[in-house]
Amino acid sequence: MKKVSYQKYGGVNELEITETPIPEITETTVLVKVKAVSINPLDWKILAGEMKLMSGSKFPKGIGIDFSGVVEAVGSSISRFKKGDAVLGSVDQFKGGALAEYVLVTEKDITIKPETISFEKAAAIPVVGFAALQIFNKVITVNKGTEVLINGATGGIGMFATQIAKTKGAILTAVVSEKGMDLAKKWGSDFVINYQKENILAGEKLYDVVIDLSGQIPFDKARAIMKARATYVNTIPGPKQIIESFLHNLFSKQKYKVLLSKPSVADLHTLVNNVNEGMDVVIAKTYRMDDFKEAYKEVPRGGILGKAVFILGE
Repeated sequence: MKKVSYQKYGGVNELEITETPIPEITETTVLVKVKAVSINPLDWKILAGEMKLMSGSKFPKGIGIDFSGVVEAVGSSISRFKKGDAVLGSVDQFKGGALAEYVLVTEKDITIKPETISFEKAAAIPVVGFAALQIFNKVITVNKGTEVLINGATGGIGMFATQIAKTKGAILTAVVSEKGMDLAKKWGSDFVINYQKENILAGEKLYDVVIDLSGQIPFDKARAIMKARATYVNTIPGPKQIIESFLHNLFSKQKYKVLLSKPSVADLHTLVNNVNEGMDVVIAKTYRMDDFKEAYKEVPRGGILGKAVFILGE
């Protein structure tokens, strides 16, 4: 089978398509023929070696985390899935390997794909969905009337975070580009700020929660628009930011929280239920598997509304 992998940390040029054996099924695993694979910032952060403490030094490594596809075979102890089921899920986020024609997973890694959405949209749900849910369920508390600002509100995580914030009754300010304004309004944002025309840090309004999804408003700058007991959330922390947040929170009422999201089968079911009930999933761009270098050059530049995904096969 074809698989995109790399032999050492570095840039896009380290990626290559290789021919590897189809994974062998075991008693407790499920073999999935992949239909679509999502593109996430964690892909290129791991490729660049920024997450070595978690991803380790064993090569070759695969790339890609969340996917959708069709069950090809199941182990003898598998009861929840059968050959032919359409599913979505994720592989180990620090090992990657979803950008391949087949992936081998466990029952806890996948769930049935909603019939109402495409394989492309299904592949876009897990990683950013986990992050968005866990921001509100584990990192911060948002109630009716909480003043929340989301910077990067129409990106991957923002797509879900914006919609979830509104279900919790937040008074939401979305910071987006010109082309993202209509989506932010569609998803229920109370105020929409075009960062290309307005400097959010120069405003007088203060917020209970500031969620930076773009990495463009670091905590030291965000404090200018935070209330005295507000919380800042960093969704793409490196080891340095994790340490800084811990030390800062010992002494300040303005809290610096980092999100370390992880896969959860319960969260996956919640996300699927949300989509079935109407939560919007937007795919801005698709790539073929052979276009992996182009994809990993273009998507990190930003500006994608919703998600970009690879389409495998017909």
